[in-house]
Amino acid sequence: MTTTDLRNKWPHLVTLTRINRPIGILLLLWPMLWALWFAADGVPRLSVLVIFVLGTMLTRSAGCAINDFADRKWDGQVARTKHRPLPNGDLSSMDALITTAVLMLLAFVLVLFTNALTIKLSLVALFLAILYPFTKRITHWPQLFLGLAFAWAVPMAFAAQSHSIPVTAWGVYLAAVIWALAYDTLYAMVDRDDDLKVEIKSTAILFGQYDLVLVGVAQTTTLCLMLVAGHWHERGLMYFLGLVVAAGLIAQQLHSCRDRDRDACFQAFLNNHFVGMAIFSGLAIDYAINPAIN
Repeated sequence: MTTTDLRNKWPHLVTLTRINRPIGILLLLWPMLWALWFAADGVPRLSVLVIFVLGTMLTRSAGCAINDFADRKWDGQVARTKHRPLPNGDLSSMDALITTAVLMLLAFVLVLFTNALTIKLSLVALFLAILYPFTKRITHWPQLFLGLAFAWAVPMAFAAQSHSIPVTAWGVYLAAVIWALAYDTLYAMVDRDDDLKVEIKSTAILFGQYDLVLVGVAQTTTLCLMLVAGHWHERGLMYFLGLVVAAGLIAQQLHSCRDRDRDACFQAFLNNHFVGMAIFSGLAIDYAINPAIN
């Protein structure tokens, strides 16, 4: 690819990797930050923080590229995705694969600056990131696989910061998985009618009329798991107030989606950024005023 080719393709590569739509980065970022703050019993090492913030950006962008490669034959039939670069012909399948490989390689280079355990875990992250886009062809649970992939930054963050993965890490991981299952179901509700036409599977289709009930159960489970994590780490009032704020945001999401309006469901999905932020803000403030005693 020449410099001119790259310059011409750059706007389409931005669209392919969703750099211009950072909501996915933010939804990946918050659980990773929860994990780092818990693992460090406060502020983590700056080097680890920088590596994981950059790694989050790179892996999310790579995930978008491989997702569009997997969906290239279906995106053109879905209203929300028909203008993406692959169905439009602005980029080729090879462009998507090369972009994925380059971004994943850069993310792996970052991991090399951590430790052996984190490097090993990164291989699992690669497998999950590649697996997820293809699951919607064979199961109604692609949102669960998305959660498994998105939340894998949690054990990796614990490993990088503390050189171990304690039981508490898996509790936070499970919370992040279930949270992703909930918000991605809201996202899938936007495309439900189109997905039924092209036979793409999702939890939104599987849950049917009980979609919001089960999304609410999942979100409540996430908050309960984070409540337990806070107890394990002996967190104080500010952390638990953060969970209360998150619960209020979740209640507002469910209320706004009661008519299953596409725009409302999409806005509820986006609102999960503030849920993750509320939990992290409470955690960071609590550690700032109530440091852990080692």
